[in-house]
Amino acid sequence: MNQRDQSLAEQRTTVREKADRKIWVTFRKEGIHKYPAAATDPALATGDEYDVSFLANPHRHMFHFRVWIDVWHNDRDIEFIQFKRWLENLYRDSTLSLDYKSCEMMADDLYDQIAARYPNRAIWIEVAEDGENGAVIQYNLTQPALSIKL
Repeated sequence: MNQRDQSLAEQRTTVREKADRKIWVTFRKEGIHKYPAAATDPALATGDEYDVSFLANPHRHMFHFRVWIDVWHNDRDIEFIQFKRWLENLYRDSTLSLDYKSCEMMADDLYDQIAARYPNRAIWIEVAEDGENGAVIQYNLTQPALSIKL
């Protein structure tokens, strides 16, 4: 192997060994929520085609969750099925509830539980209403744009 090929092989090995590794799982949870401010906030209760005042009333959604979490190696550092079942059980056992929360609030609540069980890992959480509209929050341990280690 020539020097260039050797250098490229070493680079590939380094990149592979330093790769950012995450697993992800999905689950769904039926829930009821509402947005009380929608009834009175003039930016929301507009009286025209953009009016969303109906969101002030309790309404049903199928919330779709996707959760990514850092893993340290390739051999089931966190086993998918066990992780998914644990997340689902947080709602089944009423450790967490959907209540009348926004997707962002649900993600924050879920993050607190995951981070307590799996500390020192970046966690990304996506929560969507009916798989159509939602939010994604990346709970990173490092903020590259700020060059700060938290």
